[in-house]
Amino acid sequence: MSQNYPSALLERAVLQLNSLPGVGKKTALRYALHLLKQDEEEAQTFIDTLVQLRQGVRYCRMCHNISDTEVCSICSGINRDHHTLCVVENVQDVMQIENTGQYFGLYHVLGGIISPMDGVGPKDIEIDSLVARILPEQISEVILALPTTMEGDTTNFYIFRRLQALNSTGDEHSATPLKISQISRGIAVGGEIECTDELTLGRSIVNRIEFKI
Repeated sequence: MSQNYPSALLERAVLQLNSLPGVGKKTALRYALHLLKQDEEEAQTFIDTLVQLRQGVRYCRMCHNISDTEVCSICSGINRDHHTLCVVENVQDVMQIENTGQYFGLYHVLGGIISPMDGVGPKDIEIDSLVARILPEQISEVILALPTTMEGDTTNFYIFRRLQALNSTGDEHSATPLKISQISRGIAVGGEIECTDELTLGRSIVNRIEFKI
């Protein structure tokens, strides 16, 4: 059943809010009406914050995590293990893993996973930049922390083959073979990292296992 709006401006606002993930039309209308009840200064602060978010936030040039600076606070952190790299699908996964307090290395955000059904191939996500980091940054271990889905497993396998090739390059920096591991299967099959409770996720990282085909 279509909704009749007393104002075209209200309808436009509802349509925009409705475009947000998980926001239905009723919730969008409730949000719009709430904004109308606020005084103009509060509403303007809300709007300015969103504009600053869109215009000011950038992506770390090293790991592709969201950052306010060219290099994020994790990549530049002096207390991080700069020889361990955790590969994740998205920014939410970084936040979830950080909340466990169990991991102190660096990250690499792929920005997606390989999904032929959705037209997403290896070149559409940050795999080449991942491989390019290994030797210059002298990474000793890569932890694959991707969803336990068919697409996640496909991406794990592709990355494993790309990284495994580095161990046979004969480069002087790769005298010690690169260790490739994955989070333990405490994560339910078919589960997303960002939806996993912190205790389970933390244990899965600490108890990570060697990646095997």
